[in-house]
Amino acid sequence: MSFGPLVNPEWLRHHIEDPDVRVIDFRWYLLDRNGRDEYARGHIPGAVFVDLEAVTGPKDANARGRHPLPRADQFEEEMQKAGIDETTKVVAYDDAGGSVAARLWFLLVWFGHEAQAVLDGGIQAWARPLETAVVSPARGSFRSKEPDRTRILNFDEVRVLEGVPLLDARAGERYRGEKEPVDPKAGHIPGAISSPWMENLGPDGRFKSPAELRARFGGLGAGDGAVVYCGSGVNATHDLLAMEVAGLRNGRLYAGSWSDWSNRDAPVATGKDPGLGSRILP
Repeated sequence: MSFGPLVNPEWLRHHIEDPDVRVIDFRWYLLDRNGRDEYARGHIPGAVFVDLEAVTGPKDANARGRHPLPRADQFEEEMQKAGIDETTKVVAYDDAGGSVAARLWFLLVWFGHEAQAVLDGGIQAWARPLETAVVSPARGSFRSKEPDRTRILNFDEVRVLEGVPLLDARAGERYRGEKEPVDPKAGHIPGAISSPWMENLGPDGRFKSPAELRARFGGLGAGDGAVVYCGSGVNATHDLLAMEVAGLRNGRLYAGSWSDWSNRDAPVATGKDPGLGSRILP
C-alpha cells in the first residue's frame, strides 16, 4: 500500500503505536516562539522533536539563504537520532498548516527515503490528549541516499529561467513588497507568480482535494516541473507537497529563495503583477 504524502488524524490514531511508524514534531517559528518549547508544553504522544535548524546546512558564499539544504551526513545523523530506520513510515506535523512539516517531508524525499507524510491539519486536528514527556528513541538505521540534484535550483539557474512557471509561495503582502519582516529587500523575483501556500488549504485547515489543487495550479499556469520559492526555502515545500497531492510531478525548489535573491545585486519587482521583464542579469 502506498504511504503519503498526507495522512489524516484518523489514520494516525489507528497506527500511532505501530512499530514502523515514527511521528516527528517539526514545529518552528520565524519570530518570537520556539518549537522545542512548544513541544515541551504538549505534543502528540510518542512524537520526537526535530529542530529545523538541526537539518539546515551551513551557510557559505554559494548559499546565502537563511536555510540552506543540509549535508547528507548531517541529515542522516539527525534522522538516526530521531529513531528513524530505513523502512520507517515518518509522519511529520506542525501547527502551521503543514508549511513547516512539508520541509521535512521534502528532505526525506530528497535524500531517498521511501515512506514519509505530513499530518493533514497538524497538531490542531489531532483532537486527543497531548503528552509532555520528552521522547528519546533508540537510534535508528536511516541512511541518506544520493539526493536528486535536478529537484533543486540555485541563483544562477533561476536568474536565466525561461518558459517555466516560477511560483512565489509567500503571503501576498510580501510578494507585493508591502511587508518584509526579515529579508533586506521587499518584493518578488521578476516574472514570478504569486502562489501563497495558504491557498492550498480549505477553511478547515486541511489540504484541498486533488481536483481542487489541480485546478488551482492549472489556473497559475503551473504543471509538471514548476519551480517554487518562498522566504528561505521552507514554506515553498508546501506548494511542492500540494503539487504532489494534485498529481503534478517533478516540482523543483529554489533552495535559497528570497533570502538568497534579495541579498544579491538582482532585479526586484513589486506590486500584484509578476513584472514580466527579463530576470537575466548582466
